[in-house]
Amino acid sequence: MSQQCSTAIARMGIDIGKSVFHVVGLDAKGKPVFRNRFTRERLLEFLARASPTIIGMEACPGSNWLARKAIDQGHQVRIVPAQFVKPFVKSNKTDIVDAEAIAEAISRPTMRFTQPKTEAQLDLQALHRVRQRLVSSKTAIVNQARAFLLEYGLTIGAGPAYFVRDMPSILADDGNGLTPAMRDLLQEQWQEHRSIEARLLQLRRQIEAIAGADDVATRLISVPGIAHLTATAITAFAGTGTQFKSGRHFAAWLGLVPGEFSTGGKQHLLGITKRGNPYLRKLLIHGARACVLHLDRTKDHLGLWISQMEAKGIHRNKVIVALANKLARIAWTILTRRGTFYLRQPQVQ
Repeated sequence: MSQQCSTAIARMGIDIGKSVFHVVGLDAKGKPVFRNRFTRERLLEFLARASPTIIGMEACPGSNWLARKAIDQGHQVRIVPAQFVKPFVKSNKTDIVDAEAIAEAISRPTMRFTQPKTEAQLDLQALHRVRQRLVSSKTAIVNQARAFLLEYGLTIGAGPAYFVRDMPSILADDGNGLTPAMRDLLQEQWQEHRSIEARLLQLRRQIEAIAGADDVATRLISVPGIAHLTATAITAFAGTGTQFKSGRHFAAWLGLVPGEFSTGGKQHLLGITKRGNPYLRKLLIHGARACVLHLDRTKDHLGLWISQMEAKGIHRNKVIVALANKLARIAWTILTRRGTFYLRQPQVQ
């Protein structure tokens, strides 16, 4: 690439691949002035030689790594969710067309961007994803074992607690009709379940240790319904929270606000959008459910609010989701305001 072409580039779009990267450069008027493809090593060399500019890429595996490398070379990075790039793709879809669409998308003043994650965030995020996979595997083992036992007239109550309580006695009972082959198979599933439980306990202790050493996570734990798991998930997936303009934007990113289909001046609200991070949304909703069931209604202003909602006859599930929305907004305030804690406000008699 010539030096003249390099200086003419106002912004670049990079379509990320496993080993091949397609780059399109636009000038200040939005006209393509550069198209090329690079290997991973050649792309890093190209970014090191290029004049500092604005670089756009889709949010996908590898985008955080490339963003860190580009920032180290003095470039500004804009990571765009893939669904916001799609409207800029013209005609047929190719890698070069995708890169050009990314470069056009980052030029829009109302475009929403994803904050690049640090290596510490990615490590903590990986812990949560491994834990999530293990929980799914444990649930699958319990459901499969219960189904096997039903074929022999043996039942276990729904829920992991009943499985842990009843499975040892079932395996030890030689007169319950289980064949030797099925008993051996169930024994293997029971050992696999115990192994997963031990690994989950190890991950929980690791996450709790990280939360205890993190000032932001410690302050998030002061919020009712947010414990070590949710606090570290918020810091891992949302970072500093500065990419959101307000707590409502953070709640909307989590899909905890109503969807809307309004036209002709008539507002029509739907159920929650369920956009964004489903794992973090699930944790906040579970935390809100625990608050509705166990929060002291006389010693916390959120408890008073829950009582007021229930007094209006609002369904408990709606109250739980609305409370999860409030918890998300409180969490955003703690993220963006250094030293802020949640203060319980006793009800004045």
